[in-house]
Amino acid sequence: MSNKKRKKLTPTQQEYQDFASAREPKRPIFKNCLKAFLVGGIICTIGQGLIWFFMTYFDFNEKTAGSPTSSVLIFLSVLFTGLGFYDHIAQWAGAGTAIPVTGFANTIASAAIEHRSEGFVLGVGGNMFKIAGPVIVYGVFSAFVVAIIKVTIEMLGGM
Repeated sequence: MSNKKRKKLTPTQQEYQDFASAREPKRPIFKNCLKAFLVGGIICTIGQGLIWFFMTYFDFNEKTAGSPTSSVLIFLSVLFTGLGFYDHIAQWAGAGTAIPVTGFANTIASAAIEHRSEGFVLGVGGNMFKIAGPVIVYGVFSAFVVAIIKVTIEMLGGM
């Protein structure tokens, strides 16, 4: 807790904070980072292997191999989420499973599975987009801002 917030606490609250922090289990930060790095690296290695596979056997180039690779990773993430396997990996690896494509697919699939009893439209669809909506909005807005900056730089460079 920061010193600024700590000053606002009463002596009893400060005593309790000291008591609670002394008994809080210490987190193995290095071990957790190593697990996250290992699992994230494995997921990325699988992605790289898929890129190589699509380039070798389906005659894709480096630019075009990314789309089917992302699709396969998303499919596997949703499949493993539905089977309950992805959650076990995420529990063990922590942030290592939060790689953007697979982590986002897991989040959306989890929301859909959790609320399926409420129906397809309001349960599955509505709750999926409660999570996906902000990501899509900020993604589109960020792309818009970057495009405006790029166009501005190009216009200034042409003068």
